[in-house]
Amino acid sequence: MKQQLTVTLKQSLWQMAVLIATACAIAIGSNHLRTGGIALVGDWSAQARFADAAGQPLVIELAQASQLFEEGGAIFVDARSESQYAHGHIRGALNLPWQEVDRDFIEVTGQLEGQKTIVTYCDGETCDLSHELALFLKEMGFDNVRVLVNGWTMWQQAGLPTQMGE
Repeated sequence: MKQQLTVTLKQSLWQMAVLIATACAIAIGSNHLRTGGIALVGDWSAQARFADAAGQPLVIELAQASQLFEEGGAIFVDARSESQYAHGHIRGALNLPWQEVDRDFIEVTGQLEGQKTIVTYCDGETCDLSHELALFLKEMGFDNVRVLVNGWTMWQQAGLPTQMGE
């Protein structure tokens, strides 16, 4: 009886392995044949993830953003909510929450016009609000728009100027 149980267990494990391998092969084959399938190998860096419709990277490095800040060559736009902005933001940054962009865009448009670089930011490596806001601003005709990935955290950690409140 013990020997029969061992044989049955081995056979079940072997069948399970074959089923899993078959399912994986079908999934990969379907993905390959499908138009717009998911890339199995790709560039998942911030430069590739935060790009515009033409594939041009929008990412700005902290050192470059800091230099633009010091020179007055950039307008910083916080894509986070009003409450997060009030708890702290880059000194002088405008608040244009991505969730409220339809409501607030007209109010800040005049402050965004000019030759300065617009730097959008939010908080967290995976925060996509600043990218979405940057794409929106580009669609609205602002050409020189960049994204400071994980901007709020990096800015604070570098000891760069911040402020609280409105």
